[in-house]
Amino acid sequence: MKRLLPAVVALFLLVAANTAVAQEYNTVPAGDAQYKQCIVYSAKLGWEGGNEKSPIKGQTKVQAFCTCMWNETPDDFKGNLATFADSAKGKKTNKICEKYSNWSE
Repeated sequence: MKRLLPAVVALFLLVAANTAVAQEYNTVPAGDAQYKQCIVYSAKLGWEGGNEKSPIKGQTKVQAFCTCMWNETPDDFKGNLATFADSAKGKKTNKICEKYSNWSE
């Protein structure tokens, strides 16, 4: 019994950690201007690896990144998601979304 409890706890923690990492955000509405601007701006800057497959099924890294940025910014945010990610205010959100999309420098 003493050996079983740590194994069960470890298994539970492993499952909980995988669930947290696999979190998916709300789907961006079709035609959303902010999301589209994020994709276009990211491509324009030529950020490397954006077209590679992300951990999110059916999304490239740039799509996953912009989806994360769209979800992580406040609802009343009306600016450019990609430029916000590069700003001092957006640094924390950028880190979250880089991790989510598996896309970092």
